[in-house]
Amino acid sequence: MSHRQIPEIATSIVDARKRADIDALATELAALNRKTAADLRAEWRRLFRAYPPKKLSRDLLELGVAWKLQERVLGGLSAVTRRHIAQLARNLESKSDIPKARRVSLKPGARLVRLWDGATHEISVVEDGFVWRGKTWRSLSAIARAMTGTRWSGPRFFGVGVAKAPASLEEDVGARDHA
Repeated sequence: MSHRQIPEIATSIVDARKRADIDALATELAALNRKTAADLRAEWRRLFRAYPPKKLSRDLLELGVAWKLQERVLGGLSAVTRRHIAQLARNLESKSDIPKARRVSLKPGARLVRLWDGATHEISVVEDGFVWRGKTWRSLSAIARAMTGTRWSGPRFFGVGVAKAPASLEEDVGARDHA
């Protein structure tokens, strides 16, 4: 056996274990709808190491147990997502509200500038669409597609659409992401 074959064999063993874990997960998930509410509550206690809320419906018990089973096999939320959720929970506790992202609207006369493939592209916003290279386009997505040759969300490509959340949330989450 050559030293090149060892990684291939190890990868195939890991892949086989992963497939077996996923197959076992599928079997467990399929069996959940046959369990009684009492069985689901016991499974919740085992997986979450806590009692489920008293008035939680059977459907939500099943969903919670299914989530935890999948999380164990496939992985859970990323650290960034967990921090974002924690920050939202803190905001709800302190302010009883979640800050909403502002919607950005483009007014005629606005200019969008995008550097792409070594060239600077300027798009002007007009009453009936967008002007790029002397031609009026109905959407930013059409311009992005013409510019790149692939399908893009025009607002995303040009960095418009939904503004970032209010500064307090973004600063808190962003500061932790870079720590």
